[in-house]
Amino acid sequence: MASRIWGFVVFFAVFILGYFAMNWYVFTRIGGLLEVQATFWFYFVLIAMTLLFPLLSILERFVDGPIIRVIYTGSAVWLGTLFLLLCSLGIYEIVRLFAKIDTKTTGIIILAVVSLLAVFSIVNALFINVKTVDVKIPNLKRNVKIVQLSDIHVGTIHNSEYLSKVVEKTNALRPDIVMITGDLADGSGILTQKGIAPLNKLKAKTFFTMGNHEIYEGIDNVTKLLSKTNLKILRNELVDYNGIQIIGIDNPNQMTGESFSISSIKINKTKPSVLMYHPPSKLNEANRAGVNLQLSGHTHDGQIWPFNYIVQIFFPKIKGLYNYKGTYLYVSPGTGTWGPPFRLGSRSEITLLKLSAK
Repeated sequence: MASRIWGFVVFFAVFILGYFAMNWYVFTRIGGLLEVQATFWFYFVLIAMTLLFPLLSILERFVDGPIIRVIYTGSAVWLGTLFLLLCSLGIYEIVRLFAKIDTKTTGIIILAVVSLLAVFSIVNALFINVKTVDVKIPNLKRNVKIVQLSDIHVGTIHNSEYLSKVVEKTNALRPDIVMITGDLADGSGILTQKGIAPLNKLKAKTFFTMGNHEIYEGIDNVTKLLSKTNLKILRNELVDYNGIQIIGIDNPNQMTGESFSISSIKINKTKPSVLMYHPPSKLNEANRAGVNLQLSGHTHDGQIWPFNYIVQIFFPKIKGLYNYKGTYLYVSPGTGTWGPPFRLGSRSEITLLKLSAK
C-alpha cells in the first residue's frame, strides 16, 4: 500500500512539472509574440492554469457539485487548447528558421486559429457517428447485429444525460447484442447508480468487460454498481449466447502486472466466437485460440489530431477493421472522450457490426 502511495506521489509530481513546463512555454512564447509584459498577474494565471486540472481531478473524486463540474470542464478544455497551442507553436518554430515572420501578427493568427479549432473540436465531440461494419463469420447459423460501445467515460463531462443519448441511439439500431468493451467509467467525478441508470434502458442483451479506467475507478466499486443493472459482466470468462461464444477478458492491470491469457479459455473452434478485450492487442493470441472476431477500443483514434500519430506508435491498429489470418479485429475510436471534450480528426462512434455466415 505504501509503495502505491509513493508511486502516485512521484507520478503526480512528474505530471505537475511536465504540465508546468508546457504551460510556461506556451504563456511565455505567446506573450513574447504579442509583447505582453510578464507581470504578477501573468505568473498568477500561469500557475493557476497549471494547477487547476490536476488538483480538480483529485478534488472531484471527493466533492461533487455544479461549480466543481464547471471548473473541471473548463480546465479540461484548457488542456486540449494547450495541446493545440503547442502544436501550432511547434510549426511556427520550424517555419521561422526558413522565413522572416512578423511576430505580433503570427501570435494573433495562432490564437485565432487555435480558438476556432478548439470550438470546432468541442462541437464535433457532441455528435455521435453510427458506423456500420460487415463481417463474415464461419459457422454462423443466422445473421446477427452487434452494437459495440467503448470508452464512453461516464464521469464529470459525460454524465447520465450523455449516456441516455447513447442508449437511445443504440436501441434505434435494434441490435441482437450490445457489447461494451471497457472504459464505461471515466475515473473522474463520483460514479453513482444514478449516473449509469440509463444502461437499464438498453433493450438488447448487453455484455461488458473491464477497461483500464475501471481499474482506476476501482474494479470492486464498478462491479458493485453494474451488478444492479441489466449488464452481464464478463471477467476472463466465456458464455454461450444464442449459439455465439462471447468472451470477456480484463484489461491488463499495470499496477499489479496481472494479465490474463486468452489461451486459458477453451474456445470451441467449430462455433462462432467474439472476444471483448479493451486494448487492441493480443490479436495473434486470439487467432491461435480460435477467436473469429475481436472487439477493442482504448485508442480513441488519437482523439485530437495530431496526437493519433503518437498513439499509433504504441497501438498500430488504431481504428477500424483488420484481418489477421482469418481473425477479425475491430478497433472502436470510442463513444465518448477522455480528458479534453475534444474531437479533432476523429469522431465519437457507435459501431453496428453486421455478422453474416462465411
